[in-house]
Amino acid sequence: MSDSNYSHNKKEIDRFRKELKSMFGDITEIDVKVLNRAVNEGLKVAKDNTNVVSGFMRRSWRTTPTVKSTDGVSKGLLNSADYASFVNDGHRIVDRSGKTVGFVTGQYMLEKAIAMVERSMVREFNKEIERVRRTHD
Repeated sequence: MSDSNYSHNKKEIDRFRKELKSMFGDITEIDVKVLNRAVNEGLKVAKDNTNVVSGFMRRSWRTTPTVKSTDGVSKGLLNSADYASFVNDGHRIVDRSGKTVGFVTGQYMLEKAIAMVERSMVREFNKEIERVRRTHD
């Protein structure tokens, strides 16, 4: 009698472990999906908030590839235009004699994009968790 319980329990444990492994695989891929979606939304926000004079700075927004590490996943959002940091953060105005005569406030496109990415990550992560729950329930 104990042999039949053992075999039944072993089958159930093996089935549970198999489901857990398949679910764990889904969860590790969720990080990459969520991060990609969120950073792409942030890229759109950064481009939308960038003023267009020649269009060069708007076209210079890029994302870096997603990198998996032991700490998790990471992906960057950057602008390769030389003057992007001055437009984003603000800069001083200098006259011909080198004297500061004013200050231009920044547009903070990157900060707005980062805020959007953070909000989007929470929303996308919750959607993915619900999707995994539906498929494994």
